[in-house]
Amino acid sequence: MKRRQFLKVAGAGGAASVIAAPAIAQSMPEVKWRVTSSFPKSLDTIYGASEVLAKAVSEATDGKFQIQVFAAGEIVPALQAADAVTNGTVEMCHTASYYYVGKDPTFAFGTAVPFGLNARQQNAWFYHGGGMDLLNEFYKKYNIYAIPGGNTGCQMGGWFRKEIKTVADLQGLKMRIGGFAGQVVSKLGVVPQQIGGGDIYPALEKGTIDAAEWVGPADDEKLGFNKVAPYYYYPGWWEGGASLHFFMNTAKWEALPKIYKSILTTAAGLANIDMQAKYDARNPAALKRLVGGGAQLRPFSQEIMEACLKASKEVYAETNAKNPDFKKIYEAMSAFRGDEYLWFQIAEYTYDNFLIRARAGNLL
Repeated sequence: MKRRQFLKVAGAGGAASVIAAPAIAQSMPEVKWRVTSSFPKSLDTIYGASEVLAKAVSEATDGKFQIQVFAAGEIVPALQAADAVTNGTVEMCHTASYYYVGKDPTFAFGTAVPFGLNARQQNAWFYHGGGMDLLNEFYKKYNIYAIPGGNTGCQMGGWFRKEIKTVADLQGLKMRIGGFAGQVVSKLGVVPQQIGGGDIYPALEKGTIDAAEWVGPADDEKLGFNKVAPYYYYPGWWEGGASLHFFMNTAKWEALPKIYKSILTTAAGLANIDMQAKYDARNPAALKRLVGGGAQLRPFSQEIMEACLKASKEVYAETNAKNPDFKKIYEAMSAFRGDEYLWFQIAEYTYDNFLIRARAGNLL
């Protein structure tokens, strides 16, 4: 008798567990958001992060939470994505925070600053070093809540119409260069231009600009910069690990059910990892094709690198003196960078350096 009662109760419990998942799904509200990207569809790696997020959110909610992705220019221009979130035109955008340094230079820390963190260090700082807490405290002023949404890794130094051998060669150069770095290179005579990704090629082709940086081989090849500027420089010292973010309207974020916040955060994490993995996988072959097609690969000289570092420190000191928000985050980031390179020089750098030399010597 007791055995039959136990089986009956156990069976009822099992049935409850079977219907639990659908019941949870049924309790989820229908939510539809729009995310405007700062990038064109042709750049499928960086634009694709929004699609990765939207797909993951939809699948995790059984289609109850839908996020529709729009490319740059379909709702607002590339460099107005954050404004669209702030004023509630869209619930969300995918963008580079440093596009908005014109509002406040503190925005630069959300993407990259000259001689800042590399890609792994960026994520470590954001997730476990207090970086995102500091940034979201700042973003509140603009009605924005942000979650990391991708990283390009260290970028290239850009495409130039002529060789850049000395600091003097930078004088008067009109260059498309994003974010805070524009203030740095202007100290060396460069005339910085802020231009959205889809508009760079025609500006370079027409001679409106003399040089342009974007991301790296995979994207640069698609944009065709090698057709109008032969010299390809490295490294992009102003973007040692350029991060992208999903900016969300604060009110819209707060209105989401807790489970949707969790799912959205998890999906953004997937997009964050996926983007850099794609760039790391695609850049080698693209670089080979570019060089094979005639691109002249050049490193920035030691003279230029040292001059840029000196100019960067000057800009940091000037900005810290007049902007408390910038100073607070700069000091936190700098301290974190110091400890990170204490570690990276021990294992990471030694390991990579050995294998790079081994490859060069045909020992692998």
